[in-house]
Amino acid sequence: MKNDGMKLSGSFRDPSGFLFVRDGVLYRQVNAPYRPHYDRLMESGLYAALTEAGLLVRHEEVDIPPADPAASPYKTIRPERIAFISYPYEWCFGQLKAAALATLKIQKKAAEFGMALKDASAYNMQFVDGKPVLIDTLSFERINGWAPWIAYRQFCQHFLAPLLLVARKDFRLAQLSRLFIDGVPLDLASALLPRSTRFRPGIATHIHAHAWSQRHYAKKQVQVRKRPITRAGYLGLIDSLETLVRKTEFRLAKTEWGAYYEETNYSDSAFACKKTLIEGFLDEIKPRTVWGLGANTGVFSRLASCRGIPTIAFDIDFVAVELNYREMRAKKEANLLPLVLDLTNPSPALGWAHEERASLIGRGPADTVFALALIHHLAISNNLPFDKIAAFFATVCRSLIIEFVPKSDSQVQKLLATREDIFPDYTPAGFEAAFGRRFRIRKIEKIADSERFLYLMDVPDASAR
Repeated sequence: MKNDGMKLSGSFRDPSGFLFVRDGVLYRQVNAPYRPHYDRLMESGLYAALTEAGLLVRHEEVDIPPADPAASPYKTIRPERIAFISYPYEWCFGQLKAAALATLKIQKKAAEFGMALKDASAYNMQFVDGKPVLIDTLSFERINGWAPWIAYRQFCQHFLAPLLLVARKDFRLAQLSRLFIDGVPLDLASALLPRSTRFRPGIATHIHAHAWSQRHYAKKQVQVRKRPITRAGYLGLIDSLETLVRKTEFRLAKTEWGAYYEETNYSDSAFACKKTLIEGFLDEIKPRTVWGLGANTGVFSRLASCRGIPTIAFDIDFVAVELNYREMRAKKEANLLPLVLDLTNPSPALGWAHEERASLIGRGPADTVFALALIHHLAISNNLPFDKIAAFFATVCRSLIIEFVPKSDSQVQKLLATREDIFPDYTPAGFEAAFGRRFRIRKIEKIADSERFLYLMDVPDASAR
């Protein structure tokens, strides 16, 4: 493994400790300066309370040589490993809201044990079995007396500002979290939100007044003294944030793909045939993980997740992902993770030296990728040659279930209605030739009552990756 025995990317900023991998196993080194906080976490009962509630990732202490002896190691722990790390700019509104509420719940519970979250970063939260879980064991600190919550600003930037911008302005502003890796600046959020929010309880305090306070004290260039507050005042702040987050709702708007299955050109028999073919392919190849690219609301991704296969359903449409997430929560589907992703501009590597947040490719490959009713959007809507598409898919998966939609299909005809047909190679033969250079085509099945075909392919020697 590339980083074996080294600090993992994105884990080098915190002097309390860091993650590292040894022999393929994930560990976290806890450094001596963090000792009093770690001991309080473990001995006070807070760790037990949070892990039993499913709010904190579990770990066990292990006796192995430290990864960095010069950092004054205190202990080494082995946390449960998260199968796939997702990022806030890939979450829909409901996911960000659930992660925000979980963060506040953890903060309130920590206060009961004389501790507080020193970090309220959205990147510290991950979705496990459909629920948000804190993965940074070293995020807690002891508190002596009641002082303002040190992570208040970070919570507002990472959670509150993006939630309000999506709910009150435009869901596309969720992508600001990708641009501002340390959270959406509050002065920017204040400027973007409607003027009417300046008079809304909660928003006025936590966004507008908070932004003004930051500007005011930044100009004075003085250190703000942390004045003691009462326990009631401390918990009142958390309650106020929690109330505002709970009341913030995202009203579903009709988008291009949010109602896709209401307007699809599939007949009932074609739809049923497609499901049957995919189920047969899954039973044959038995993948350990599945990525659904262009998954819409997750209808076909559920064919994998319902088999107990950890499945990620990516889609460009924010509303479609929101609908998928709401259904996942309602049905308590543990093996499905809906995420927002523009496949033509996927999540890049971000942060210092491009190492703090991994790209989509850097988090793969998946065993199997679904690319259903997708190829015509990539090749015709986005002018991507088959060779480029095949090369990308061969990078992110070991096997591929892909649907070919011919030019005669009504959906392709819609795409070509307002533009010149400059795609002479968009044919079954051209598709098979391009993908055949990267994949071994195992099966080709016609979808009944349609002109579409479903292919099962795999990457030769993919097991070596």
